[in-house]
Amino acid sequence: MTPVNEARHSTGAREGQTFRGQGVFLRHANLVRLPHTIFALPFALVGVVLASYVAPITLGDVIWVVVAFTTARFAAMGFNRIVDREIDARNPRTRSREIPSGTMSVREAGFAVIIASAMFFLAAWQLNLLCLILAPLALGWVLSYSYTKRFTRWSHLVLGVGLSIAPVGAYLAVTGHWSRPWWMLIALAIAVATWVGGFDILYALQDVSFDRENGLYSIPSTFGEANALGIARILHLTTVAALAIAGFGAGAGSLYYVGVGVAGLLLLYEHSLVKTDDFSRLDAAFFTMNGVISIVFFGFVFTERLLR
Repeated sequence: MTPVNEARHSTGAREGQTFRGQGVFLRHANLVRLPHTIFALPFALVGVVLASYVAPITLGDVIWVVVAFTTARFAAMGFNRIVDREIDARNPRTRSREIPSGTMSVREAGFAVIIASAMFFLAAWQLNLLCLILAPLALGWVLSYSYTKRFTRWSHLVLGVGLSIAPVGAYLAVTGHWSRPWWMLIALAIAVATWVGGFDILYALQDVSFDRENGLYSIPSTFGEANALGIARILHLTTVAALAIAGFGAGAGSLYYVGVGVAGLLLLYEHSLVKTDDFSRLDAAFFTMNGVISIVFFGFVFTERLLR
């Protein structure tokens, strides 16, 4: 099975990063855009690696962190598709999604969200008491994101904060307590939040006209394409700085900072792919480059830890 990238804007065309074919698994994988998991899962594992500097890690920890991340993301994405089903049906780019197209019923999607949410709480319970206590707050935040574009232009950052929960939660899953120094996890969360917020702004560029016509809020529809690109660049500069600060707080070595530098260069290349008058390479900027950035950065962090 290979993700298929086809024209986004033609009516009825398959949206990017979906699987071709039928069946229950493919239907649910496409509902939540399973390939997009590659964006933030490596950053969750960065939280695990940084936690290993102060606490031992078991295979069970890693497995349950992956389960917690995957199920929380599934619940959030599935819930988003349910909440946005009428909006998606009006947008030529998204009307081929599972619920608007009739491939999946709201009831089926809702049942999947409930199962994923239950699995998330199970994973949190298997990790430690602190994770279980914080689980409702984490899930509540990522589910509430679905409503934000109806009333705030800053929904991109709400999404970013939601995904920044992943590395923080992974660290807490291993250690059972907040970081020392306290600002290390704050810096890591800011890095992920601004990284996600920045690339979500880029993704929203393709819906500027639709958002304005339908009373939806986004940074591109509010400030215009050129200003939105500028805001995304500022956010990604913050990402690089925050990653460096997090590494300093965790006591990471030189290879970690090489990874930060490489991530910065990849973000610079990502922005070179998107112009205010040319979105033809937006899919490469959004999916390909962000997948590369997260995997490459995790590779440096993990290698640095192995060599210590």
